[in-house]
Amino acid sequence: MAGEKEIQEQKRMGTVMQALAWLVFLGLGVFFFGDLLGKQYNPNQSVQTRYAEDGVREVVLQRNKFGHYVTAGKINGLDVTFMVDTGATGVAIPEAVAHDLGLPRGRAFRTRTANGLSTTYAANLKWVSVGGIELQDVQAGIAPGLQTEEILLGMSFLKHIEFSQRGDVLILRQ
Repeated sequence: MAGEKEIQEQKRMGTVMQALAWLVFLGLGVFFFGDLLGKQYNPNQSVQTRYAEDGVREVVLQRNKFGHYVTAGKINGLDVTFMVDTGATGVAIPEAVAHDLGLPRGRAFRTRTANGLSTTYAANLKWVSVGGIELQDVQAGIAPGLQTEEILLGMSFLKHIEFSQRGDVLILRQ
C-alpha cells in the first residue's frame, strides 16, 4: 500500500513538472516571438543619429514588412511611436494618445481624411523628436476618429527637414 501511494505521488509530481515545463516553454516562445513581431512592425525602435561635419543631423529609418516607416520618437519628452505619413498635412494624434501625453484639445476644425470628413482639435507640441532631429512648436491635430496607437508624423513636422527615400530606407536630415 505504501508503495502504491509513493508511485501515485511520483506520477502526480511528474505531471506537475511536465505542466510547469510546458508553461515555461510557452512563456519563452511568447517572449521571443512577440519581440520578433514587434521588430518586424517597428524596425526603428532604437533610432541612431549620425552627425555630419557640417552640423547636419541624419536619421536613417528602415521600412517595416508592411511598407511603412514606423519609428520611436518623443513628444514633449515622452516616448511615442510615429508612422511617417508624407500624405498627411500635419501631425495627427489619436485622442487616447493625446490624453496619455496630457495634451489639451484646442479649437475644433474639419479635416479631410481617407475615411471622409472628420473633426480634429488643434494642439501645439512644444517639442518633437525622432532620434537627434528635434523641432519646437509643431502644429498638430488631436483626431478622435484615429483608432491606432501610432501618431501620424505629417508635413507640419516633415516640411522643416529634408527627407529622401531610397529602396527600403528613409533618410531624415536636419
